[in-house]
Amino acid sequence: MTSNIHYPNAPITEAVLDIQVTSTVSVETLAKVNEGEPDYPKFDKLNAASGAMMFGPDSNTFATATSQPIGYLFRSSDGFHIYQARLNGFTFSRLFPYPHWSAFSSEGRRHWEKYKAVAQPSAITRVALRYVNRIDIPLPVNDFADYLRTVPQISPDLPQGLSAYFMQLVIPFADIKGGSVINQTIIEPAKPEVVSLVLDIDVFRTVDIPQNDAELWDLFDELRKKKNEVFEASITEEARRLFR
Repeated sequence: MTSNIHYPNAPITEAVLDIQVTSTVSVETLAKVNEGEPDYPKFDKLNAASGAMMFGPDSNTFATATSQPIGYLFRSSDGFHIYQARLNGFTFSRLFPYPHWSAFSSEGRRHWEKYKAVAQPSAITRVALRYVNRIDIPLPVNDFADYLRTVPQISPDLPQGLSAYFMQLVIPFADIKGGSVINQTIIEPAKPEVVSLVLDIDVFRTVDIPQNDAELWDLFDELRKKKNEVFEASITEEARRLFR
């Protein structure tokens, strides 16, 4: 598997860099993460919802729901960048069009350093890179296997037409001490003459995570290479022609 191919028409619709942490910071303090960021004027509060059902006497059932603030979501004025500052971690996203790794990772690292200074995490517990790809396949489509190397296999005793599917694979990779979650599904087509498939690749590590920034970003470079290998292993040459 190779990991250094550049596609002029890469199908990336969103790139996500995620760092989960242990921290005792307060939600109010997290608002300071965005101080001095005029290019990120839009924000929303993030809340975590939880609920419970209680069964009482005489078959009475009671339901409760609560919502707790867990941080903030900040958006850039151009709408291309989003980052989250949460009690349990930090997430940075770049929406289409994706520039290149150095620009994406540099902006993500800049916001991480501000988050880290405010949240003062005691430990990093999980790191991940996630790339969401939309592959627009021209109609008519005879077989998704012409474009993807891992596809659903339908029993020969069933009709072979497929109008929708969702498939998830979780694959361990010993070389990165982590793994990859691969999701595939059909979505609303980008235009009438295509079928649009999502190839969603999340590469992660939850053990032996570096706690200093230099080694942490070296690890992200490793995860990026693994993500590229997973992508290349998932598509065919016919799919590559769509991205060139």
